Amino acid sequence: MNKLLLFNPRSANSKPRIPNSILSIAASVEGLFDYVIVDGNMEADPWPKINHYLSTGAFKFFGCTCMPGPQLKQAIPVSKKIRELFQDIITIWGGYFPSNQSQSVLNSGYVDFIINGPGDKSFPALLEALLKGEPYEIISNLIYKSGDDIIKTRKDELYDQDELSPLPYEKLNGFYPLGRYLGKSYLGTKTIAYHSSVGCPFKCSFCAVVPIYNGRWKSKSAENVYKDIKYLKDNYGGNAIEFHDNNFFVSEKRTAEFSRLIMNEKMIWWGEGRIDTINKYSDETLALMRESGCKMIFFGAETGNDEILKKMDKGGTQTAEQIRAFAARMAKFDIIPEYSFVLGTPADTPEQVMKQIDFDIAFIREIKSINPNTEIVIYVYSPVPTEGTDMYERVLKAGFRFPEKLEDWVGPEWEQFDLRKNPLTPWLTPEMVDKIKDFETVLNGYYPTVSDIRLTGFKRKLMRTVAAVRYKTGFHKMPYEIKAMQRLWKYRQPEIEGF
Repeated sequence: MNKLLLFNPRSANSKPRIPNSILSIAASVEGLFDYVIVDGNMEADPWPKINHYLSTGAFKFFGCTCMPGPQLKQAIPVSKKIRELFQDIITIWGGYFPSNQSQSVLNSGYVDFIINGPGDKSFPALLEALLKGEPYEIISNLIYKSGDDIIKTRKDELYDQDELSPLPYEKLNGFYPLGRYLGKSYLGTKTIAYHSSVGCPFKCSFCAVVPIYNGRWKSKSAENVYKDIKYLKDNYGGNAIEFHDNNFFVSEKRTAEFSRLIMNEKMIWWGEGRIDTINKYSDETLALMRESGCKMIFFGAETGNDEILKKMDKGGTQTAEQIRAFAARMAKFDIIPEYSFVLGTPADTPEQVMKQIDFDIAFIREIKSINPNTEIVIYVYSPVPTEGTDMYERVLKAGFRFPEKLEDWVGPEWEQFDLRKNPLTPWLTPEMVDKIKDFETVLNGYYPTVSDIRLTGFKRKLMRTVAAVRYKTGFHKMPYEIKAMQRLWKYRQPEIEGF
C-alpha cells in the first residue's frame, strides 16, 4: 500500500492540454513509486475513476496540483471526499493556490501537506520519509501543520532544469492518448502546451509567482526544449507551441538559439515575456524569432500611468512611452503584441480610481491607433498576497480580505475573482466595473481577437460594423447589441479560455 494517485483538476475551459505540472511530479518519482494519473480535463467526472483506484486499497498518497479559480471546483470536493472515505490516504497539494493560501488549505482538515514551489526533490523525499516513518521537518519546500501552527520549511534554490528527469510522456500516453492533448487552436491544428522554465526574475507586486519564486528563474537549455518539441512533433503530429512559462524570453541568447533550432520544423509558437526585456533584443533576434514561427507574444502592459507602474514594481524600467514605442516596433516584425491591462487599481478616493480607469481606457485606444494588430486583454485588478508591497498594503487598508475557509473559494464570486473578471474589492463600485466591462465589450466588437478561430470573416465584419459608432464616439455604456452577438457566436476571450 504505497501507490500514488496524481490528479490534475479541470481547468477554466476544460480543453485538454499536456499537464506539465503533474508530469513534472510524475518524473520526480519515476522508478521510485508506482503511480497513476487522473486528468479532470479528460473525464466527464473524475470521481468514479479516483474512487475505483483508491478502493483497491493499494494507494497511500493522493497528489493534486491546483491553480486558483476553476481547478478548485474539483480539487476541493475530491480531496474532501477522499478524507471522508479513505482516512488513511495522505493528501498533498501543490501549485500556486496552496502555496499562496496555505492557511485556508491546511485548516480545511483534508490536506496534509503543501509543496511550496517546485516539488522535483521535496515531493519524492516527503513520500519516502512518510513511508519509512522518518522526520520530514528537514525536507525543504514544505508547508504543513504542527498542532495549531503552520510550519514552512526552508526554500531550495531553483534546480538546474536540464538535470531533472525527462517528462514521462509515454507513461501519460498509457492513461490517456497523448494525441488528444494536442488540440486545435489559433496557432495550429495540434498545439503543444510546454513549460521550458520556472519562475521569473522580476517582482511585480500583483503577481502570484512572486511569493513562490522571489525573483528567481531557471530554464531548460534551448537544445533540450527543442528535443522535447521535436519528439512531440514527430510522434504525435504537433505543429504549434504554447510556451506556458511565466517568462519565456528572459534570455535573448536562449531565445535566439531556440529560434534557430526550431526554424526548419515550420511550427507556429507563442510565449509570455516583458516589454522592457524584449525591447532590448536586437532587430536581428526579433527577425529570427518571426522567421522561426513566433507569431504572438503576451506582455503585461498593465497601465499607461508611470506612477502606478512603479508601484507595481515593474522592474523600474517599463514606462508608458516604452509601451507605445514597443507596440510600433512589433508591427515592423509582424509579431502580434498581446498587451494585458489591469484596470481598477486601488487609490485614496473613488474619484481617483475612476479617473485612472478613464485614463487607461484612453491609453488602450491610443495603443490600438499606434498598432491596430495589438491584441488587448483586460483584467480587473485582483489582489494577491504579496506582503510588504505598497499595492498590497493599500488593499488591506481598504478592507479587502481573502476567504478564511477553503470551501468558500468554490463560490462563483471567488472563481470569477481569480479569473480577474468579477472583483470583490471594496474600492470598486458597480459603476466602475460596468465601465470597464462595457469598454471591453465595445473594444472586442470593433477589434475581435484574431485568436477566435470560430469567427468567420462575415461575423467579424458585421460585429465591427455594429460596434463602429460606439468605438469611434467613445460611447461604451450598455452595449447590449454587441453583447448579444458575442453570446450568440460564443465569442472567445483568450484571457479566460486560452487559445
